[in-house]
Amino acid sequence: MQRSLILLGLAIVAVGLLWPWIRRLGLFRLPGDIKIQTEHGAFYFPIVTCLVLSIVISLLLWLFRR
Repeated sequence: MQRSLILLGLAIVAVGLLWPWIRRLGLFRLPGDIKIQTEHGAFYFPIVTCLVLSIVISLLLWLFRR
């Protein structure tokens, strides 16, 4: 459990440090994401982005377990 928490913390730090470059990839505005803008505000739900990230993470975990 301790090793998992340490690895999770290091992964969060790495993503935080690499965030300016990650945003330039254009991953977070995929076609199929729901975006509703009105005069009084906006709503954004990245459903396709969540699906893509889930598939990528699942594949990576599957590969590391082999």
